[in-house]
Amino acid sequence: MKFEGTKTYVATEDLRVAVNAAITLERPLLVKGEPGTGKTVLAIEVAEAIGAPLIEWHIKSTTKAQQGLYEYDAVSRLRDSQLGDERVKDIRNYIKRGKLWDAFEMEARPVLLIDEIDKADIEFPNDLLQELDRMEFFVYETGETVQARHRPIVIITSNNEKELPDAFLRRCFFHYIKFPDADTMRDIIEVHYPDLKGRLVREALKVFYDIRDVPGLKKKPSTSELLDWLKLLLSEDISPETLREKDPRKMIPPLHGALVKNEQDVHLFERLAFMARRQQG
Repeated sequence: MKFEGTKTYVATEDLRVAVNAAITLERPLLVKGEPGTGKTVLAIEVAEAIGAPLIEWHIKSTTKAQQGLYEYDAVSRLRDSQLGDERVKDIRNYIKRGKLWDAFEMEARPVLLIDEIDKADIEFPNDLLQELDRMEFFVYETGETVQARHRPIVIITSNNEKELPDAFLRRCFFHYIKFPDADTMRDIIEVHYPDLKGRLVREALKVFYDIRDVPGLKKKPSTSELLDWLKLLLSEDISPETLREKDPRKMIPPLHGALVKNEQDVHLFERLAFMARRQQG
């Protein structure tokens, strides 16, 4: 069971090594990196590449670790008991399985994505330590122990919004996805737009990386935003010459709304254009 990338996902050598190491060690793979570097998509592509079922658990600020195991709906059971519903006789009718329970019950070894774990409370990762280690948990309401049929391939993503506990980090195999360099980005573009002309790609990449290198930029554009921008350039038939233009009054590239996503950065480019005009004047 080896991950070698897919036709739609360009995986660098170090990323492939990390995925396969985590699979071999049977440890969760903790993936960090800038937003838009393909952390979430990685789990989807790993599942497709090895032919495994995929279970996705997208974490929110209100998510609790217990929800990944199961939730007991005591309120519904009380209401049904007041209405004389026969369902109240079996407490299992009021237990909702979580994503970990679903993964543990899978007939085939699944890929379990725990997406953006750093969004949750700081105790969230620690609350999952025992279940991820032992691959089992106890259901107090029914007195049963749920054991994993197969140890899932666990991929956990983080955007570094919070520091993760040391005890949790010790149990993971870690990989940081570096932002793609120009050569890797060309490979990514080739996957999505195989017929795109080389000159347009060359000029678009130069503009894209120049924007990312602007000092003081609040939000650097990501890979997905570059792909959106290229789609717009094609749709509007923007020429490579237009992108190459060095007019200081046009510091912001055409259709920049796909790349520059907040007013602070727009104002930054406007100030740079103003300063360039003054220097030329």
